[in-house]
Amino acid sequence: MKPLYLFFVVLGTLCSSFAQTGKVMDELKLNSKILKGERKFAVYLPPDYETSSRSYPVLYLLHGYTDDQTGWVQFGEVRHIADKAINEGTATPMIIIMPDADTGLPGYTNALSGNWNYEDFFFEEFMPHVEDRFRIKKKKQFRAVAGLSMGGGGSFLYALHRPDLFSSAAPLSASLGPQRLDEMNEFAYLGYTSANHNKKDFEIYSNRNNQLRIVDQLSKETLNSVRWYIDCGDDDFLYEANSLMHIKLRKKGVDHEFRIRDGGHTWTYWRTALPTVLAFISERFHQ
Repeated sequence: MKPLYLFFVVLGTLCSSFAQTGKVMDELKLNSKILKGERKFAVYLPPDYETSSRSYPVLYLLHGYTDDQTGWVQFGEVRHIADKAINEGTATPMIIIMPDADTGLPGYTNALSGNWNYEDFFFEEFMPHVEDRFRIKKKKQFRAVAGLSMGGGGSFLYALHRPDLFSSAAPLSASLGPQRLDEMNEFAYLGYTSANHNKKDFEIYSNRNNQLRIVDQLSKETLNSVRWYIDCGDDDFLYEANSLMHIKLRKKGVDHEFRIRDGGHTWTYWRTALPTVLAFISERFHQ
């Protein structure tokens, strides 16, 4: 029995050593006319990208406040988690694109001033650039968006603004921005100062970017054209807003998955969420 046992140990070791690994590049660049400068981004390419000629579905994975395009690479361990999910068959091979929304004015929205239109950049320049640069399938079915904290709010916003582009959205610990005028100071990434904390600007901002308001504006059918996965820790300071979104979607009859797990606003929490996100979006990629 002992030689047979050793055989299986050696076999398991060999199989692990030959498991395919993907590739990450985190200092890629493009020039933006909209943002008037160079923008960085990171990409994860699946294990068989270099040996195949086929095209792949894509996940746009958004970072949080104070991070940049390297956040999911360095702290989120995206390559290890994606490789494991793909090799184990729980997720389909996909390309993961991670933009930088921290250089300049942080955030994924267009500024009220009109001087920093990051959302326009994302849809008009960034997406076309990466989907031409890499072998990405350019159909709604094969495109998803996810993110954490500020990026969770961004993934909500992008899927709500452009449900025609994304088949799935997975906001994690999503920051849904100020719900009242007196909360403006709490969201530094919006770029507000005391000079523009006024009701008019707040209403303009909210009508365009308040995810809870946008849900009220969209039809049940439109909202159900996107698969939603919402996840937030029970010790997270953003728990209430995410719970309100769940309640609103449920009252409106919108199909979605809502998870409250043990944990807070930490990378430990988001790393444990990512495998489920990859499996969730893969279900729609396969349909």
